[in-house]
Amino acid sequence: MHRYNKIRKMDISNGPGVRVSIFLQGCAFHCKGCFNAETWDFKGGEELTDKVIDHLMELCSKDWIVGLSILGGEPLHPNNIEASTKIAKKFKELYPEKNLWVWTGFSFDDVKENEIMKYIDVLVDGQFKIELSDPTLRWKGSSNQRVIDIKKTLKNNKIVLYEDTKY
Repeated sequence: MHRYNKIRKMDISNGPGVRVSIFLQGCAFHCKGCFNAETWDFKGGEELTDKVIDHLMELCSKDWIVGLSILGGEPLHPNNIEASTKIAKKFKELYPEKNLWVWTGFSFDDVKENEIMKYIDVLVDGQFKIELSDPTLRWKGSSNQRVIDIKKTLKNNKIVLYEDTKY
């Protein structure tokens, strides 16, 4: 059974433009200074049912919504990857013109073989490190994290960082 912590139907802080965000429940990293520690417990939050996913997709249908963000917790943890992939696949099938952003504490190299990579436009990778935190950074909390353009990275077979002008 998969779980989620919250859904934001109009989020402007987790990716470009006005987007919908879902925060999955459960994370094993427990980064010091995490802004979302309430998502750590895998048993917390609410059950992520097909009805919840359908509601999420309905929220994404609005014209002013440019994309979906999947955060956590840890969306690519083995306990959450199946749900994240299901959400990502359905989102891209319904809204191929909209962008999908995912945040993970894992390194891209550790998760690049997962099916979800076929659907992600931008991946923010790496654990939050409080000693490297910088509130002026865009879409990431600490300087060790990377904002990766997944389509270009997979095409070029090397990491290509996201450039602000795309969306």
